[in-house]
Amino acid sequence: MAEQTQYEELARQLSAFAAVRREMGRILPSECPSGSAAVLMLLGHDGDMRMSRLAELLAVDMSVTSRHVAHVAERGWIERSPDPADKRSRILRLTPVGRAMVDELTRRTTELLAHRLHDWSDDEVGRLTLLMARLRDSFGDCRTASRPQGPPPPQAPPRPQAPPRPQAPPGPPAFDETTRTPAST
Repeated sequence: MAEQTQYEELARQLSAFAAVRREMGRILPSECPSGSAAVLMLLGHDGDMRMSRLAELLAVDMSVTSRHVAHVAERGWIERSPDPADKRSRILRLTPVGRAMVDELTRRTTELLAHRLHDWSDDEVGRLTLLMARLRDSFGDCRTASRPQGPPPPQAPPRPQAPPRPQAPPGPPAFDETTRTPAST
């Protein structure tokens, strides 16, 4: 189990992650705010679904989901049709124009990540992806259960174990002043 100072630093890093989310939001088309983009991307990834499932995946209240769905429907990006199993419910599905918007969102996001992470190795990007999925799973993210079962993602090779380090006396963590991350000892 990690030490308390590691959890404290992780909390600081997660809090600062908002800057990444803001920059990703700035690349969205003006007619597609982040809530609408999330709806489109989920439908693009997971396929047709009921609004209740969409609300669950978005982890927001049904009223918030309804507003996002209304926005994307008004633009013709999705259609709402009666659920054959329950006529009171609606099935949401992307239209061809909505699919084109998903493709545009994917292109913009991929280009931003490729630009910002150009000096990262494929292995580093893969490890980050696996660790972020594991973090979400640790918090009970329902999206991990909705993914189709297939071969497991490639695992990063195990890192060699270093011999235990002598324990430093308790105190505030040292920081590398160039990156503002805990300095290695």
